[in-house]
Amino acid sequence: MFDRAWIATRIPHAGAMCLLDAVIHWSPEAIHCTASSQCLTDNPLRAGERLGPANAIEYAAQAMAVHGALRAGTDTAPRAGFLTSVREVEFHTDRLDQAEQLEVHAECLSGEGNHLMYAFRIEAASRTLVSGRASVMLDADNTP
Repeated sequence: MFDRAWIATRIPHAGAMCLLDAVIHWSPEAIHCTASSQCLTDNPLRAGERLGPANAIEYAAQAMAVHGALRAGTDTAPRAGFLTSVREVEFHTDRLDQAEQLEVHAECLSGEGNHLMYAFRIEAASRTLVSGRASVMLDADNTP
């Protein structure tokens, strides 16, 4: 549906920090993306020759940013967003880089003004690797 080049123009990360490969499906409520960057040896999130499961939060955050761009319906970057908290995060693996492809899912549970709440899960081969919830604040630098 939308490829890595399209994604890279809509999130604040560029180069190797653009982690997602494609948007597979999206609706106003949710997004499903894929990623294979976890296998790259030059992945900037790697530490000690491995990619730990906490990095799944960044994959989910990028999917949320892409979702914001799609919901906005413009060809420009979405409003600036910042993760304000993550909750109920569950790790079902000790590393992400053993999976050939990641399936990144994010669902917008609520949104009031500048605050959004998402549920996310990262899967590989139909197995949940990491799941949780994240709060996002939009335009935090413009908030009084």
